[in-house]
Order: sequence, then C-alpha cells, then structure tokens
Amino acid sequence: MTTYKDIPLTGYRRENGRVGIRNHVLIVSVDDISNAAVEGVASLIRGTMALSHPYGRLQFGDDLDLTFNTLIGAGKNPNVAAVIVIGIEPNWTNHFVEKIAETGKPVAGFSIERSGDLETIRKAAWKAKEFVHYASELPRVPVEWDEIWVSTKCGESDTTSGLASNPTVGRVFDRLEGFGTTMIFGETTEVTGAEDKVMEQCATPEIAAQFKAAFDDYQNLVQSQGVSLLGSQPTEGNIRGGLSTIEEKAFGNIEKMGRCSVVGYLDPAEEPQSPGLHFMDSSSAAAEMVTLCCASGAALHLFTTGQGNIVGNPILPVIKMSANPLTVETMAEHIDVDISGLLRFEYNLDGAADRTMEMMAHTINGRMTSAETLRHDDFVLTKLYRSA
Repeated sequence: MTTYKDIPLTGYRRENGRVGIRNHVLIVSVDDISNAAVEGVASLIRGTMALSHPYGRLQFGDDLDLTFNTLIGAGKNPNVAAVIVIGIEPNWTNHFVEKIAETGKPVAGFSIERSGDLETIRKAAWKAKEFVHYASELPRVPVEWDEIWVSTKCGESDTTSGLASNPTVGRVFDRLEGFGTTMIFGETTEVTGAEDKVMEQCATPEIAAQFKAAFDDYQNLVQSQGVSLLGSQPTEGNIRGGLSTIEEKAFGNIEKMGRCSVVGYLDPAEEPQSPGLHFMDSSSAAAEMVTLCCASGAALHLFTTGQGNIVGNPILPVIKMSANPLTVETMAEHIDVDISGLLRFEYNLDGAADRTMEMMAHTINGRMTSAETLRHDDFVLTKLYRSA
C-alpha cells in the first residue's frame, strides 16, 4: 500500500532558497484605482494572475502598513515566480518593487501617472509576457517536507471539528515538527477560553507574553465596542453544528496545535524566522486569515471544516478537510480529504493523518485542490480602521 512516505516531493526552488509548489506570475495592484490596469494586463497575457483589491489610498499608520505588508508578502510568497507591480504613482510602486526584489525573483513596477492606463498596460504587458516565458521554463526539483511551509485554519466548525479533523491536523503538525517544517496557526479570538493552554505550549515565557498581549488587545477591542460576539464567535454556522459557546469552539480549535511547542509569535503577515510552530495574531475570518498566511510565506494550507466552509486563495493552495459525513456527502466538490471514517472507527488518528499527508504530497507535486479548481480566489485584506 502506497503512503505519503513513498511519494517523492517536487517543487520550485526560488532564488532565496525558499520552495514553492505553484509557479504564478503575479500582477499586483498597489491601490484600488490601479485595479483596471492590473486586470487589463492579466486579461491580455495568458499565465498571469491579477491581484486587485479595494484599498491602498489614504490609509495611514498600522492600517497602511498591514495592507502593504500583505500585498508585498503575497509577491514574496514562494508560490510566485515573478511579479509585475502597478500603482498610481511611482513612490509606493517602487517601494513594493524594492521589497519583493529582496527575494531575488524577477519584479518590475509601472506607475500610471503621466502615462495613463493604456500606455501602462502596454508596457506592463510586454514585461509580463517576458516573465511568463521565464516562469514556464522553470523546472520542478526534488524537495523535502521541511522545505514546505504549512499553515492551518478551521472554519464553519462543528462538533466533528474538535473531535476529528482538528486533532488530525495536530497529528500532522507533530510529524512536521519532527521534520523541521515551519508552521503557522492563529485566529486570536477563537482561542478565547483556551488561551492558557496555548500559553502552556509556548516555548518561552517571552513568546507566551507576546501571545497574551495580542489576545488581550483583541478582547479589549471587543469590550470597547460594548458588544457581544455571540453570532460572530461562535458563528451561526458553529451554533447550528452543535457548538454553544466560544470556549467549546476554542478547545476544538487548539487541537490543531498537536503537541508542538509554539516557538514564535508573529504580527499579522509577518514572516517566520525559524522552523517550528508559530502563532500569528490574526482575524478568525476565513479569507482574511488565509490571506495573512499567504503573506507570511506559507506554501500550503490545511483548512478543516465541519459545516462546510468553501474558502480558497489565489496563491496559497487550500486543502479542505472534513469529518462531517453530511458535509462530505452534500458538499463533495469542496472536500479534498474525507476523514469521517475516523468517527466511525474505520482508522485511528495516525490513519487520518496518513490520508491527509498523502493529499498534501499530491498537492505539493501539482495536484490542484478543490478550491483551486472551483476558482475560490479569495484574497481579502484585513482592515484595522477607516481611512483618512
């Protein structure tokens, strides 16, 4: 019987040594009013991907920094071979180019002022064509598990999430920790009630303190608005799936940590600097969190769902896992790994982890995930506050 251990892994080794499992040529918009030019180039040149968004103008402070870091991080992601940057003016456009160029990958920038859309599209399209020729000749090379950065999130969780699918990710992460892989998890509000358990698994008191500060900041924000998170945390879908409190949801959520030590704390969209499991301060909204993982450099994402979250990402392949037999049956087109057999005692937790890692190996080697085939290109920026 073939297992994940028998499947040789291949990927794209980038100029900075990182390994990607996709080979995109990205056309990135610096700001909302450059989207038409970005999409114009992508519509002309086969093999390119437009990354447009509704922000980037009159933001300031941490909000602007997070928007830019997320977009720049997407360009730096190892699943991207080359990048075209288009902005309204040259200053911020050049900033994007300089930051992405730190990876060593090909990148070029074009500003619309004093050129207009049509001339900008013409010039950028020529360069994008050149980059597609470059990317299409890059070979896949043998790679190892420790070279593939993996992130995780759960969404539309129910009782099966905490009982089966999240513990399966935890067992996978235990194995990846042994390989020396870099891993990312987060969802700051979704550990409410289980924050002490997260702190217990932090490798040092300093990391525990960083996590707790971020957790408390979120709690203080919610309290300052004088609102209850009921209906948001847990969500209406969670409640329908049998989760009655955020504490129930949290203890299921943290099963994804396995027994790993948390070796690092990350601000939103921050890149890990060492192997092991890292906690990233992040929204629990599915598309926002997966986008932040993409910006942090993850090459593969494990997403567990109970009731049936359908999120994807244009750059970061999202493997959808479920242990809910009803979801697996009624939303089969969205599910990559059916682990409902774990709840029927057809196999144990190691067996569920084997099934998951076999799908990971195939995805690493180029198999498109369900979210990719269904065009779930859900790239969503996290907004901290209103613009000026």
